[in-house]
Amino acid sequence: MVGVPSLTRAQTNAMEHLLRIAPVIDELGDLFRAAGHELYLVGGSVRDALLGRLGHDLDFTTSARPDDTHELLKRFTPTTWDIGKAFGTIGALKRAEDVEWKIEVTTFRADAYDGETRKPEVAFGDSIEGDLIRRDFTVNAMAIDVRTRKFVDPYGGLQDLADGTIRTPSTPEVSFSDDPLRMLRAARFASRLGFMVAPEVVRAMTDMAERIEIVSVERIQAELNGLLLTDEPREGLNLLVETGLMDHFLPEVPALRLERDEHHRHKDVYEHSLTVLDQAIALEKARGHEPDIVNRLAALLHDVGKPPTRKFEGSKVTFHHHDVVGAKMVTKRLRALNYPSAVIKSVARLIELHLRFHGYADGAWSDSAVRRYVRDAGDELERLHILTRADCTTRNVGKATRLRRAYEELEWRIDELAGQEELAAIRPHLDGTQIMEILGIAPGREVGEAYKFLLEHRLEHGPVDDETARELLLDWWAARQ
Repeated sequence: MVGVPSLTRAQTNAMEHLLRIAPVIDELGDLFRAAGHELYLVGGSVRDALLGRLGHDLDFTTSARPDDTHELLKRFTPTTWDIGKAFGTIGALKRAEDVEWKIEVTTFRADAYDGETRKPEVAFGDSIEGDLIRRDFTVNAMAIDVRTRKFVDPYGGLQDLADGTIRTPSTPEVSFSDDPLRMLRAARFASRLGFMVAPEVVRAMTDMAERIEIVSVERIQAELNGLLLTDEPREGLNLLVETGLMDHFLPEVPALRLERDEHHRHKDVYEHSLTVLDQAIALEKARGHEPDIVNRLAALLHDVGKPPTRKFEGSKVTFHHHDVVGAKMVTKRLRALNYPSAVIKSVARLIELHLRFHGYADGAWSDSAVRRYVRDAGDELERLHILTRADCTTRNVGKATRLRRAYEELEWRIDELAGQEELAAIRPHLDGTQIMEILGIAPGREVGEAYKFLLEHRLEHGPVDDETARELLLDWWAARQ
C-alpha cells in the first residue's frame, strides 16, 4: 500500500494545505457567511489535502442555491461559468499570489435515482451530512467548514483513509444501485491510491456487475482510461476481472485466463499481459514519456488473439496468427467503447506488429530488414519499441538478456541508418508525376506498380540518385513489354 498516512500525519497534511490555500478560502468563506450561507471544502479536495496531494482544483459544497452561488462568485472573481447549473454547480477561476485556482461550488445535493438509468433526479438538500451520504466512497465523503475549520466526517472517511480502505457511505448495494459507474470508480481508486476495497464492497460489485450495462460506453471508457493511466493499474484490473465487471465491457481480458494444460506448455496469458503492462509503464517513464493510453491499451490487449487461436500440436501449444486476429478483435472492441479512430488505429497496428521483432531476434539485422521494420511501424515506432521490450517476461535470465541485447542492437541499427538515410519517410526517389513523364504513360494501374517496384528497391538496397532511379525504372518497364 503506497502513500497511506497515519491519522496524525493526515491531519497535519490537511492543516498545512489549509494554510496554503487560506487566502482563497478565507475570502470566499467571508462572502458566503455574510450572505447567510454555509460553505465547505469537500470530497476529493479534502481527501487530497489529508494525503498531502492537494493541487489547484478546489471543490466546495454550500447551502446556497445555484443562482445565489453565482452572484457571490461574481463578486469573488470576474471569471465564472454556470455550465453545470442544472446540477447545482457553478465554476470560477481565481488568481491569488501568482497561482490560478479552479473552483467549483455545488449546492448540497439529495438526489433520487429511478433504478433504470444512472441519471439522478436532481434535488437540492439542506445539510452537509445529507450531501455527504450520496457520495461514492467514505474517503470522498469528508468536508471542512471553511469558516470554523471544523472537520465533518459522519461516515468514517478519515479512519478509512488511514487504513487504506475503500468503503461506501451508505450500503454498497444502495450506492451501486444509484450509480453503477461507482463500481468502476472503486477499481480506479484502488489503483490510484493503493487502497484495499472492503470485502462487502467487492461482494456487491460481484453481485451487481450486470448493472454496469446501463452506463454509457463513453463513461465506461473514461473510467477505464483513468484506471489504465494510473501508475499501478494491476490491482484495479484484477478487481474488475475477479468481480465479473470486465466481462460486460471488455470480455477479451478475462478470456486471457486460459486453462493451463496438464503439461504447462504455455505461460499464464492473463498474468503475462499484466506484467507486460507493468513493464510498459516503467519503460514509458524511463524513456521520458507521459502516460499514454495507446501504449497501455496495446500492452494490456496485445495477446487477446491467443484464446481463439490456441491449438495443441503434439507436445507444443501454438497461437498462430494471434497478432493479426488480435488486431481485428481489438478494433471491434475499441469501436464498441467509442474510442477515437486514431487511438483504435494505433493500438491495432501495434498489436499487429508486436511479433515482428521476433522474426529477426536470432539473427543479424540487414539494412533492408531495418528499413522494413521502420517503414511498417511508421508513426508508431517509439510505441513499438516500448511494447516489444515490455513483451519480454521470461524468467530465463539468459534468454531475457539475449532478447534485450537483440533489441538494443535493432534500435542502434535504426539510429545508425537514420543518420545516413531519411528512414522516417522512406519513399522512392521518383514520384508518380515523374514516373508518368519518364515512361510517357497516363495515370493508371501501371503507375502504381512502378511506384511499388521503386519502393521495394529502396527498402532492399537503400537510396540511389535520380539518374540511377530513372535507369532502374526504364529497365523494369522494358522487361514488362
